[in-house]
Amino acid sequence: MRLLLIRHGQTIDNVKGEIGTVVPGPGLTELGRQQAAAVPAALVSESIDAIAVSTMRRTQETAAPLAAALGLDPVVLEGLQEISAGDLEGRGDRESVTTYMRTLLSWWTDIEARIPGGENGAEFVERYSAAVAELWAAHPEGTVAVFSHGAAIRTWAAWFSENIDESTTLALELHNTAVVVLEGSPEGGWVCVEWAGEPLGGAALDDPAAPDPTGEAPL
Repeated sequence: MRLLLIRHGQTIDNVKGEIGTVVPGPGLTELGRQQAAAVPAALVSESIDAIAVSTMRRTQETAAPLAAALGLDPVVLEGLQEISAGDLEGRGDRESVTTYMRTLLSWWTDIEARIPGGENGAEFVERYSAAVAELWAAHPEGTVAVFSHGAAIRTWAAWFSENIDESTTLALELHNTAVVVLEGSPEGGWVCVEWAGEPLGGAALDDPAAPDPTGEAPL
């Protein structure tokens, strides 16, 4: 299976730098709609068999231009939504964003660590993996475009890709409508072949100016 994990377009939460994980959440900004409109051309070389979206408005609006271009009806899967921020919802102060991001990073060594009032690593991995497994069961040899969220994609893709480790993930950025490409299966494992336009192991991973994991959460 070829899995295209696509982050949604820009939202007002992104503009404000606030953590927004409540369903259904805000839709796209004008820039976000422009980003979504550019997705079909960016993926024109892919033979996409299906499209999946989360329960959040921003993924559904981002997927709409691609769905229209391909004549496909997106499948809504609850497990693909953003990682719940719990008590940190709607906050944009550095302490809150740092707590959120550091908790996600801590899952490499403590999967039971919990975002205050939100999910722990085991809960997130279980529901996101279940959604991916459902897509694989329907399209085991196909290509599926999955419109999801920044923290969710970064965390799940890094955790399950055989060629990404804890130190590597710190250097991986994921801007709005960027794509992470994985190949494999739930049973056989996954390999990340491309991250936001760069082959894994390319210049993006060698850049010493890695993003600050305590900065604003890219949700």
